[in-house]
Amino acid sequence: QVQVVESGGGLVQAGGSLRLSCTASGITFSIYNVAWYRQAPGKQREFLANIFGINIAKYADSVQGRFTISKDNIKNTVYLQMNSLKPEDAAVYYCNLRFGTKDYWGQGTQVTVSS
Repeated sequence: QVQVVESGGGLVQAGGSLRLSCTASGITFSIYNVAWYRQAPGKQREFLANIFGINIAKYADSVQGRFTISKDNIKNTVYLQMNSLKPEDAAVYYCNLRFGTKDYWGQGTQVTVSS
């Protein structure tokens, strides 16, 4: 059974930092393309960053230079280091793992940024 669990969300002041984690089980984690998305109330789910191959990372313009995605294939975990957080970064953050037709999502973790 595949499980994908995000953690690390919470309340932070503007300008602060958080590190999100996403741990997967039941899959061969290292072969998956792993991505982070977020969804704010009333908005569509937004792509933030993904990592694939030998740690090739891509970022959305909205987070480039502030967020860093990384993964640990030994721990089956992907991280999202978020710095210089802004109130508009507040959302539910989701982890997505994709390989071929396999597509898994976590339940999300809430990030709140106070101004």
